[in-house]
Amino acid sequence: MTRKRSRLEIYLDVLKTIRSGINKPTNIMYKCNLSWLPLKDLLDSLVNQDLIRIVENENRRTYEITEKGRNVLRYFEKAKDLLVIERRKEAEKDSVTLFQRL
Repeated sequence: MTRKRSRLEIYLDVLKTIRSGINKPTNIMYKCNLSWLPLKDLLDSLVNQDLIRIVENENRRTYEITEKGRNVLRYFEKAKDLLVIERRKEAEKDSVTLFQRL
């Protein structure tokens, strides 16, 4: 069984999806596995925080990530990478300690 995503993880999933070029609301909804109302609230929140912007083309609304949004993604991806490195170091340290006991 998989764990439930945190709100932060959902925000980051939406930002990554838009950065990858998927920019129509319905496509974002499907890619991020969200229902319409939570996605709409989330997109409004990201727009209000200036992490994404709305692009109006005729009667179609699409979204694009802003530079601020890209910076947020870079920051959290770097933090995630640092945590993975630390976790690996701890695992290696534990395996060395276990090996030394044998």
